[in-house]
Amino acid sequence: MADEQLAQAPEPEEDHRLGKMSFLDHLGELRTRIVWSLVWAGAGLVIALFFTERVMKYLVEHIIKVKPVFTTPTEAFWTYMKVAVILGLFISMPAILWQVWKFVSPGLHSHEKKYAAPFVLISSLLFLLGGAFAIFGVVPFAMQFLVNFGQQQGLQAMISISSSIDFILKFTLAFGLVFELPVIITILSMIGLVTPQFLSKNRKYAILINFIIAAILTPTPDIFNQTLMAAPMCLLYEVGIICARIFGRKRKPEPAAEPASEETPAA
Repeated sequence: MADEQLAQAPEPEEDHRLGKMSFLDHLGELRTRIVWSLVWAGAGLVIALFFTERVMKYLVEHIIKVKPVFTTPTEAFWTYMKVAVILGLFISMPAILWQVWKFVSPGLHSHEKKYAAPFVLISSLLFLLGGAFAIFGVVPFAMQFLVNFGQQQGLQAMISISSSIDFILKFTLAFGLVFELPVIITILSMIGLVTPQFLSKNRKYAILINFIIAAILTPTPDIFNQTLMAAPMCLLYEVGIICARIFGRKRKPEPAAEPASEETPAA
């Protein structure tokens, strides 16, 4: 019987090879998810091309509010394509998030994998909500402040289409990603990398980091526009803590230490 067990046990070299293959399989899975994400992003781009012109018109008339110019023959075309790419990204976000879930799910327990549909739905809604908050809330205030500041200095506004659209798109993507904070915290908690107790204990540092990030990402020096970005981040952080308490991985209680038995003194 001992000889049979020794024969069935894998050799150390075989264990090492299996571990290496497991790592390569993991990289292969990552490559597969990236390829499928690019495919879905390309499909979203094709759909976005049908109404990119209307979106461009809205951005110029309601956000830039100054007739922009282009300084090179290709500037207008590539700006148009940038808007189409970002629109395609928003359209294909549910499918891209599904690929993210497929990559993360092997690290979850079987009862945690049932949250796939809520993850994709909530993440997509938060991404869209963040982009809408930027387009309809933050960007118009920031654009108006910067243009008025230049005009108050006696300067004539001559904004290029590429610089203004890049300004809008960066804000939109930044807010879309920032609004994913509760989902990211929940996933990290489900995997076991963070705990609600850790997040609550370091709340004050998170608030400080949120305001620093807002100060970096917000081009205007006024506290109003910085707060417009930092306040949702702090609120989303609290939502992430609540989600981590509900869906996070529960710690197993540590076994109680047995009391040491007293030795009977020798007579």
